[in-house]
Amino acid sequence: MIDPALTFLLVLVIGIVAGILFDRFAGPGWLARQFTGPRGYVTSALVGIAGSFIGFHVAGLLRLAGDLSTFIAAAIGAAVVLFIWRAIR
Repeated sequence: MIDPALTFLLVLVIGIVAGILFDRFAGPGWLARQFTGPRGYVTSALVGIAGSFIGFHVAGLLRLAGDLSTFIAAAIGAAVVLFIWRAIR
C-alpha cells in the first residue's frame, strides 16, 4: 500500500504529463501554439488531472487489485477525458 500523499502526487503527475503530452501531440499546431501561449498547456494539464482522478476513482470503485492497475486506470482516464474534451471543444 502506497502512502496517500504519494498516491495523490502520482495521480496529479500522471494527469499533468498526460495533458502536456496530449497538447503537444494531439493539440493545436505549432502556429496556433505561438499565439495562444502557455495557456493551452495549463488547460490541457488541468483537464488531464481531472481525468486522472476520475480514472483512479473508477478503478477503486471497480476494486481493481494492486497499485499499478489503479495508476494505469488513472492514465487511461486522463486520456479518455482529454479525447472527449478535444472532441467537444
